[in-house]
Amino acid sequence: MNAQPKITPTRITDPAQFGRVAVVMGGSSAEREVSLDSGRNVLAALKSRGVDAHAIDGIPALLDALRAGHFARVFNILHGQHGGGEDGVLQGALESLHVPYTGSGVLGSALSMDKVRSKRVWQSLGLPTPKFVALPRGADAQAVRAAARQIGFPLIVKPACEGSSVGVTRVFEEGQLDSAVELAARYPGDLLMETLIEGDEMTVGILGRQVLPSIHIVPKGTFYDYNAKYVAEDTQYLCPGLQGAAEDELRALALEAFDALGCHGWGRVDVMRDRNGRNWLLEVNTAPGMTSHSLVPKAGKAAGIGYEDVCWRVLETSFREDL
Repeated sequence: MNAQPKITPTRITDPAQFGRVAVVMGGSSAEREVSLDSGRNVLAALKSRGVDAHAIDGIPALLDALRAGHFARVFNILHGQHGGGEDGVLQGALESLHVPYTGSGVLGSALSMDKVRSKRVWQSLGLPTPKFVALPRGADAQAVRAAARQIGFPLIVKPACEGSSVGVTRVFEEGQLDSAVELAARYPGDLLMETLIEGDEMTVGILGRQVLPSIHIVPKGTFYDYNAKYVAEDTQYLCPGLQGAAEDELRALALEAFDALGCHGWGRVDVMRDRNGRNWLLEVNTAPGMTSHSLVPKAGKAAGIGYEDVCWRVLETSFREDL
């Protein structure tokens, strides 16, 4: 794998081949506002390339429009679970209607959304991921402290099935556990406690079968939280994040992790690189953000693929032989 990936040609040249496209955004997850921002950008990009694309807010409205025969395919830019379109539910509905859509299918979407099960798959294959304990919702203080002793400080507490760093707390001592658990428990589902890897925050975008250059994320503060991702203007993005063999190794690991979860089409793999230069898999995002602050467009630009072309290539992933 070369440090600078070779740009593969697009498969579709005529926008009419896509037919009428629903760009589904918004929804009802905790990541609604990010999805709306992503969706507006994607919609504008597709329209600028001549695609007959239209905005749809949320899954119920989308399914109504599809049953009425209004669209030929779906560009899914919903984020998150429970109405967010990134957890396999939407994918199953679309497959039952035989409507092609972008990104991963039911299995890849559901597995990637559930960080606990993602990590178990990676562990079974010998892929590196931080030590963790799954905490059932409503776990008592004794169970939380037992898990913390098993993991050791510093550690991370977060919802097992959310994205965009919502509900995430870095915990350095026992006195911080209760507030961390309280925050994570505001979101649906179980909790995840894992070792806090101190080092560099890295991410790798995947577009089709092309692995984009890595990005080393350098937030102004100590943590790449929601504010650093979507609001702050002082977060630095170094792309490529690594050079030579280290970059090749990271990108190869990202693709292996992506494939292990049954993912398809496009996505982003988040990794921590510790002080010793070892990579640790955190999660896979199967419908990454496409806002002005988002990472896949930045990596695409570094590889010579502009924002509009990234959107076009993502839409191409809706042409799948298995649907």
